[in-house]
Amino acid sequence: MSTELPPVAPEVLAEAVENLTARLRKKLDDATAGCAAAAVREADGSVTFRFGEDALVTLRPGAAGTVTEAGQATCTCLLAPRCLHRAAALGAAPLADAAPPEPEPDTTAGSGPTAAAEPAEPGGSAAAASATAAAADAASASVSVSEERADPAEPVPALTAAQRGAAAALWHAAAEALEAGVTAGGAVVQAELLRAAHTARLAGLPRAEAAALRVVRGLRAARERRTAHRLGDLTGSFRELLHTAGALASGAADPALTGTSRRAYTAGGSLRVQGLCREPVLSATGYGGVVTHLLAPDGSRYSLSDVRPGGLARARGAGRASVALGGATLDHAGLARGGLRIVGATVSAEGRLGAGRGVKATPLPGAPWTDGPAAGLFARPAAEAVAALLAAPADAADTETALIGCDVVVVGPAGDHLLVREARPHAPLLRLLPAHPHPELPHTENLRRIASYPGLRLRVLGRPELGRAATLRPVAVGPVPGDPYTLRLPAQWLGRADLGYERLQGEHFPPPDAAAPAPEPGPAPASDAPDPLADSPLWRVRRLLETGVAGGRRAVAETARGTASLAAYGPLRRAGLTGAADLAAALAAEADRRPRDAFGRLADPSPDGYAWAWLAAATHLAAAERSLVAASWTATPSAATSAAP
Repeated sequence: MSTELPPVAPEVLAEAVENLTARLRKKLDDATAGCAAAAVREADGSVTFRFGEDALVTLRPGAAGTVTEAGQATCTCLLAPRCLHRAAALGAAPLADAAPPEPEPDTTAGSGPTAAAEPAEPGGSAAAASATAAAADAASASVSVSEERADPAEPVPALTAAQRGAAAALWHAAAEALEAGVTAGGAVVQAELLRAAHTARLAGLPRAEAAALRVVRGLRAARERRTAHRLGDLTGSFRELLHTAGALASGAADPALTGTSRRAYTAGGSLRVQGLCREPVLSATGYGGVVTHLLAPDGSRYSLSDVRPGGLARARGAGRASVALGGATLDHAGLARGGLRIVGATVSAEGRLGAGRGVKATPLPGAPWTDGPAAGLFARPAAEAVAALLAAPADAADTETALIGCDVVVVGPAGDHLLVREARPHAPLLRLLPAHPHPELPHTENLRRIASYPGLRLRVLGRPELGRAATLRPVAVGPVPGDPYTLRLPAQWLGRADLGYERLQGEHFPPPDAAAPAPEPGPAPASDAPDPLADSPLWRVRRLLETGVAGGRRAVAETARGTASLAAYGPLRRAGLTGAADLAAALAAEADRRPRDAFGRLADPSPDGYAWAWLAAATHLAAAERSLVAASWTATPSAATSAAP
């Protein structure tokens, strides 16, 4: 079993690589490859790496378990600290979040409507992981450098020259990384991105920095061939980074695009909330915990989270951790099926509840999903709820974490997912995927057991995956009221089971002698749900973009040569997707445009033109795919396929 390495601050790694000579940089990728397997955990908590007889690298993480200073990484060789050994050891360790989490400042009851601030929860999403972890990773930025405003209507100051310069530097580093691709995006390219990301943090651009860290983590996962890596996720990370950096560097972007590194809390007065469910949070950077979703009588949504270093063990145990809010005497398991009356509440813009000295909370009895505001979640068709999420701005805080409810009928397993049909006339097939794929969490096992009961009716509360056709990641399930062939949960569960913490057993399902209801009249169920994204010729554009991410500019240029490139975009034009065809053709042509002077040197070595062409095609594709996703929740396959702009 390999030793778990302490996370390393991005700026520490960037500085170590920058200090290497050009000759040593060429050797860095090979030196880093075998470091993790050779690491040894010492009794004092440090981690050592042996490089031959004369070089021993030691990483001594701080109290938070992270290497945040250059002096915490030492080497015994003569070239230290500008040595290859030290840079390789730092490069083998996982990237830490940009800044260690800070406690939320306390607020007293008599302090008035002042804002308390909490750092964004650290995180780092793996492919197919829960969107909560992904949102946590997206928010994992640095310390705040500007005052948070309690009034959202107050004008935000324009970008400063330093911010525009930092964004321009980050754009250039991202463009070079895109031009290199995964094949050439080794430690040196990643270090340039990290250095630019650090500059962005100092300039007060936490959103751009977080996007850069996601790209670096994606490049690492791709080069290390991790099983959780998805090329599509890395492509999306590049699109977000280039869009954010490019817009900020232009100086014409909305200043709100800078993002916030600390979550602003404002006075929320008195609140009464009921628990909906809880789910584990597990990030790629070693954080774990729980988030409990809450609902107010007016339908407003809130959440209370407890995420700290500790990984899987922390995520599993936090489900019964005490609720740290206003002295409330219950745990997250009780809150998920109970309620709270909160006095002096502090609430973030995303609905997260803060805990300060001025907050007082009193437990309330819970209510089933059939009563109160929770019943409204299941009264709205899923297609309408998803359409509202897709219509929201792409950078809206809650589009990737919002939960929707629906009643479904189990159809059966299909590959790695469970097929269900919403219990409405003419409803499409939906795919259910685990909210988190980690084998030690019960999501996958629970879905597998549900799949063995075709015809079972159940109530699902889950998170729609907006990047896939008609796909839902269930967080909790419950019985359909009044239906004989549904779940039979214990009374103390109050009509729902949290799929990330509770394991469904045979006693929770209808007995073997219970007959499943006859299928409704209509077409026979398909072996899998139709996928307009896969059936649309837009896959040709997606493949071109992913080819650029994997193989770099040279791989895209190869597609522009010969007659095959002209035929590749014919299906797009015949389907009416002329915009996608034109942008793809322009990208391939720009990738192959390498003018040289009389001496054979590149006349235009800048990667900017190629990066802009790639970003234009990627942005158009993202908009087209969102249209197809919206159609997949409502329309027939033929109508959904023709819904792209």
